[in-house]
Amino acid sequence: MQAGPIGIFDSGYGGLTVLKEITATLPQYDYVYLGDNARAPYGTRSFETIYHYTLECVEQLFDKGCPLIILACNTASARALRTIQQKNLPLIDPDKRVLGIIRPTAEVVGNYTQTNHVGVVGTSGTIASESYVIEIEKMFPEVNVFQEACPMWVPLVENNEMNNAGADFFVKQHIDNLLNQSSSIDTILLGCTHYPLLIDSIRKHTPSNVKLLSQGKIVADSLAEYLQSHVNMEQHLTKGGSRKFYTTDNPENFDEHGTLFYGAPLHSEHIELKTSI
Repeated sequence: MQAGPIGIFDSGYGGLTVLKEITATLPQYDYVYLGDNARAPYGTRSFETIYHYTLECVEQLFDKGCPLIILACNTASARALRTIQQKNLPLIDPDKRVLGIIRPTAEVVGNYTQTNHVGVVGTSGTIASESYVIEIEKMFPEVNVFQEACPMWVPLVENNEMNNAGADFFVKQHIDNLLNQSSSIDTILLGCTHYPLLIDSIRKHTPSNVKLLSQGKIVADSLAEYLQSHVNMEQHLTKGGSRKFYTTDNPENFDEHGTLFYGAPLHSEHIELKTSI
């Protein structure tokens, strides 16, 4: 296995919020980001479609020389990660790795709650998979998990409508739906990497005693720990501090919208996928 950059995949822009935190924590490594914007959002698509789309993007990042790939997308992590790890990786290259962002988050979420009542907001696909319910149960069996699917939140963010009355309406609707499930919820996990851009509206409609957890820093810290304990993989990562961005859609649009997520200017290139659907 040749040395190469860390690959970061997302169905669109949201993974840039994760990449931002990862590069702040681990700036020395090279990174390649791929956003499948042409086919976003993934959240309402079928299991099979999400799996095939994610696999195509994973294979593309492997072709770019990435020995380690992070699925910085909750929907892809929920719907495709396990199948790719168990079915595809042994055939592609058993020495390479694909990691998700649900398990690292589940491993710490119980540390934040005092009432053992945790809320999760996410896309329809992530919520329907019950991945957070399953993973949190493994780590913190005493924690009760309440979920709410928010299908309008990603389109609002990707169309830069985060600060208007429409966004407030849909944010309040879903936060109210979640909190109505339990008055004891004291921690809400933002189970989608787009949601940090809605944080002001979410906070406005959430009681002040409720903690809001974004995933970026959690995932960054988890990756740092992973590399410390997997020395062989760490030695196969190049360290030049470079950042490359690819999108399956229009690079100009990606650069404009992506800057909002990444917090800094970026320059992307268009990439064609070998599609099977």
